[in-house]
This record gives sequence, C-alpha cells and structure tokens, in this order.
Amino acid sequence: MGSEGVKKPRILCLHGFRTSGHILKTQLHKWPQSVHDHLDLVFLDAPFPCQGKSDVEGIFDPPYYEWFQFNEEFTEYTNFDECVQYIEDYMIKHGPFDGLLGFSQGAVLSAALTGLQEKGEALTKVPKVKFIIIISGAKFKSSLIMEKAYSSPISCPSLHFLGETDFLRPYGTELLESCIKPMIIHHPKGHTIPRLDPESLKTTMSFIKRIKDVVENEQ
Repeated sequence: MGSEGVKKPRILCLHGFRTSGHILKTQLHKWPQSVHDHLDLVFLDAPFPCQGKSDVEGIFDPPYYEWFQFNEEFTEYTNFDECVQYIEDYMIKHGPFDGLLGFSQGAVLSAALTGLQEKGEALTKVPKVKFIIIISGAKFKSSLIMEKAYSSPISCPSLHFLGETDFLRPYGTELLESCIKPMIIHHPKGHTIPRLDPESLKTTMSFIKRIKDVVENEQ
C-alpha cells in the first residue's frame, strides 16, 4: 500500500445540508495526512442555494447549498430527481469515480444513490459505485425511495461513522441493516466529522486497503 503507481481511489464527496464542498473539504482536514495521501477526494457543491438559515453560520463563511428540500418528518422531498440528475451529470463530465463519501444530507444521498444504482434506478450512465463512506448518515423515509434503494442490502463495501450524541445515530444504525458487512467507527462526538483516534485511524486505514484492492481488481 502506498507504492508508486498504485491508483488512489477517486471519491466524490457530498457535503451536509446548507454547507458546501469547500466546507466539507475543511471539515475533513481533521483527518491525518496519512489518510488523505491514499485518497483522491473531489468536492461538489449541491445544486440549490441555501433556502434558509444554515447551522454553520458564524463558523464557516457562505455560500451555502442544499441537495434537495424536505418536510419536517423527512418523508417528502422536493427536487430529489433534479438532484440525482445533477450528480450523475457531474460524474459523467468529471469522472470516473470509484466511490462516494457523504456527511449528513450528503451521507443520506450517498447510501441511497448506491442502493438505487445497484437496482438500476439511478446513476445508470456511470460506472458502478464500488464503496461508500457514510458520516452521520440515515435512510430516506419515503416509501417510494425506500422500496427501491433498500429493497435488498447495499452490497458494496461501506464505512460508517456513528456519533455517540448525534441526533441521527438511531437512523444511522438503521442504515447499517441495509448494508452487507458494514465497517463501523463509533466516536464520542455529535453531528460532526470526528477526529480519528488511534483505533478509528486503524479501522479507516483497513477500509482504505480494502477499497484499494477492490479498485485494483476492477481495473
């Protein structure tokens, strides 16, 4: 691992609700360089300008974006199809990508898009997503999306970060049930991208080795 000539897994990174690709890039700087050295991370801004107050105002500078809009119960979505098409268009123009990484709203999307692609319902014009990294994720609650995305378990390798005090933790745990042999990192923080302690770093590097093998074998 790390030898010259070995292709870095290329990952499309999807940011959280009402933030941006630049903000996610900054948040991931918490991870050590030893992780970044093995990955080719590409950051995309969501298609829709922020339509309300962002939770990161005063912490990160605007502009802020959102992938789609939703009701209070997270069961109805506006602009979801447009969002999926936007991501696929970007993957066609700037790909190929090996995997997806998502935080919060971006994590919900990353898992669902992979599930939908495996069933032939989305991302049909791009190579298959070979792995996902899910930070503070969850499942869509719309029965229409659930029936398609999670009707059978997501089969590609997946790494999930679950925060002890994250309000999405129960929903992130539910998502694990829709993935085959997920790798899991538990951390003591809330709804955030955590720093990697020695044990978390070990798990992350193990996952990176696994996905590098997958990428190499499918070339």
